Amino acid sequence: MTNRTGNTTTTERQLIRKMPANWWLKKPAYLRYMIREMTCLFVGGYAMFLLMLAARLDKPEAFADLLASPLAIALQWIALPMAIYHSVTWFNLTPKVLVIWRGEDKLPGFLIAGAHYAGWLAVSAGLIYFAMSGGTDG
Repeated sequence: MTNRTGNTTTTERQLIRKMPANWWLKKPAYLRYMIREMTCLFVGGYAMFLLMLAARLDKPEAFADLLASPLAIALQWIALPMAIYHSVTWFNLTPKVLVIWRGEDKLPGFLIAGAHYAGWLAVSAGLIYFAMSGGTDG
């Protein structure tokens, strides 16, 4: 086969493998990966819910109505375990993504993940204390 410039070219055929729709159900690691990826939808949905709440801060009745609606309560009960699963899997992944060298040696993975868990615990404890103490009122 020749092209416009007169050079001979070869035709290349791409190998396209058939991929079944349920490929991620074949191995437990793939299943955990897909579950983790699906949890981001709930985390994003909860972020949208928080933005809707923030838009109603100047109207206390609308804020309370939205927060007390059955749909909002259901969203929060569904989003909580999804956010926890998402966070735990991300913190467990950080030693693979964040490699810290100390001279010639790598910092052990459990120290990197442990630091993230400690930070999560500290921030959560601070938020719980803030919420239980009445916020900035007292």
